[in-house]
Amino acid sequence: MKAFAKWIKPVRDFTDVCPVYTKKFSAVGEKATLLVTALGCYEAMLNGKRVSDYVLAPGWTEALLSRGGGGRLQFQSYDISHLLKEENTLEITVGKGWYRSPLAGWREEDAQGFPDPRLILPPALTAMIKTTTTTIETDETWQVSESPVRFSEIYDGEIYDARVTTSPQNPEPVEIYLTPSLTLIPQQGEEIHEMEKIQPLAKINTPKGESVIDFGQNITGYIEFTLPETTQAGTEIKISFAEVLDAEGNFYTENYRTAKSELHYICKAGMQTYKPKFTFYGFRYIKVEGATLQNTTAIAVYSDMERTGWLTCASPLLNRFFENVAWGQKGNFLDVPTDCPQRDERLGWTGDAQVFIKTAALYYNVEKFFTKWLVDVAIAQTENGLIPHVVPDTQQSRGGSAAWGDAATICPWELYLAYGDKTILQNQFDSMCRWVDFITTTTKDEHEWTGGTHFGDWLSLELPSPEVNPDIRRGATRHDFLASAFYAHSASLVVKAGKVLGCDVSSYKKLYKNVAEKFIKKYEGDYRTQTEYILALHFNLTNHPQKVADALAKKIAADGNCLKTGFVGTPYILHVLSSHGYTDLAYTLLLREEYPSWLYPVTKGATTIWERWDSIKPDGSFQTANMNSFNHYAYGAVADWVYTVAAGITMAAPGYSRIKIAPKPDPRLPWLNARVKTRHGTIISNWQYVNNVVQYNIQTPSPAEIHIGNKIYHVGAGLHVYYGGD
Repeated sequence: MKAFAKWIKPVRDFTDVCPVYTKKFSAVGEKATLLVTALGCYEAMLNGKRVSDYVLAPGWTEALLSRGGGGRLQFQSYDISHLLKEENTLEITVGKGWYRSPLAGWREEDAQGFPDPRLILPPALTAMIKTTTTTIETDETWQVSESPVRFSEIYDGEIYDARVTTSPQNPEPVEIYLTPSLTLIPQQGEEIHEMEKIQPLAKINTPKGESVIDFGQNITGYIEFTLPETTQAGTEIKISFAEVLDAEGNFYTENYRTAKSELHYICKAGMQTYKPKFTFYGFRYIKVEGATLQNTTAIAVYSDMERTGWLTCASPLLNRFFENVAWGQKGNFLDVPTDCPQRDERLGWTGDAQVFIKTAALYYNVEKFFTKWLVDVAIAQTENGLIPHVVPDTQQSRGGSAAWGDAATICPWELYLAYGDKTILQNQFDSMCRWVDFITTTTKDEHEWTGGTHFGDWLSLELPSPEVNPDIRRGATRHDFLASAFYAHSASLVVKAGKVLGCDVSSYKKLYKNVAEKFIKKYEGDYRTQTEYILALHFNLTNHPQKVADALAKKIAADGNCLKTGFVGTPYILHVLSSHGYTDLAYTLLLREEYPSWLYPVTKGATTIWERWDSIKPDGSFQTANMNSFNHYAYGAVADWVYTVAAGITMAAPGYSRIKIAPKPDPRLPWLNARVKTRHGTIISNWQYVNNVVQYNIQTPSPAEIHIGNKIYHVGAGLHVYYGGD
């Protein structure tokens, strides 16, 4: 598309107002296709009707626009034949989207000085209409007007003036725009759609007198509302969004930080319906000022992924947690795997993505979603192999943290295991190698990873003394320990990927051996936190795994039979326990309801996964507002243990081409049912206690190896029932 479609922009600066580009054309009995993309989000309408249900198009890719150019941008292709008339009007409105908002130059307190992309990027558009007989592309003959969208931005929300109409009679000119260097690519990821509509659960008058609507579920998206026939022109409505109410029951938005997250609507006269066009919110509650809304609906918006996994069990709290994991994934898989959808962040944090990807692939088909994002990871990777903390890279290549940058190796490997297609390894292998090479060339000490700046075991409950690490969010796990463990792990994944691809990985095999041996020599027997024990076990970096597992179990018991891990240790803790004879302790942690635990947030009313174990503290107060999202998915990674260990659904070969099912029940959970849809069919593993005897009902779409207690059964496709073996 770059070769033949010109970019256009308004001649004058529209400032915050979203422009609407217009082109009139004739078409009699023809077929037509619209190809389009923009610097910002766009909405295309032909003869007053949307050309697609894709929202927030063209999505978010690694465009490197805050650096002045480079990267890639998706374009979309729509069949518009069914909308054609003899005389046609195409209108394309362009909002800031991801590319022209503060998000594109996201900054922290210690990262000032980015060029503000809003000052250097216009709301540019490129489009082409291809009919049976002609081609119409963006050029100086197109026109532009101000739209009713007076402001729309990812963090701050939208201002819409329904009194404003586009003015074709008084159009303004456009001019050709020479964009930064961008490669235009066809749609690669999943489209973003409106996925669920949720009706209000309750209307609340808070102690402060606020008019609040509770939708009962924390979502990512926006609302749609209707105003009555008696509405007067000029009436102004302000709607604010929040995830929680405070301890007194009042509207609470401090955890949104600087994100205004508001909707301002200025009414025209009469009945009218509205929903935002170019923004999204993370919310469960809305506060309404200025009018009474009718027919208010919350609309969940995320990438259109196919649901493939379901968990249900005898515990209502655990069932709510299972759905919280799904909602956390939906809310943060809006074109890229974000950390959170509500505050002034919403970025593609690499660490969050890698700890959750295995669970993500069980709940949903994420092959297309992650394939697109991983291409952006490779594009954002710097010349020396560093992986930025976030992708798309809004932080000017700040990165290189252990367990975050390792998304470059972990995510492709997990995607290959989940779907069995080695294409993802072929596409990412160079990036995988370059990440390991980055560690090798930047470490201070050979065959271990020392130096550098790391996030550590982020938000761990095992806290260092301030003089050792003033940022207590990074936990007490030693950074050199954690980094060296992931160095070994990433090197091992390069070796595994290379073998699948038939590549010579002898140098990486030698590297892995040296790193592992040095790690064991340095740290064997010297483990100081739960996460240190866990990493040594999970990455096979100990000569005495059972001894280490026994010591971990004792430490957990000494810690009150509760976990104290952060983002890095939590995904693996139950796996290492059950792998070494401590499945009962794993269940103890899973079923624990007191803080800290996975179920504690559920007892506090959570409908998604929290960023912190105590986002709401036992006394009802909140954790610090500067980092307290109520919709993060990282701690939801434990669900993969329920699928693969408790229910026992595992792959004996990548992509479930061979199946192994080895359930591990526990009498504290009377029954469990897991269902996973694979490329080869649906697998169901169900167990239940009947008169103190376990009954297993296992359905497999192809031959499988079933482990019941100490017995192994080789079976064909179908339903298989067993008893005992717990």
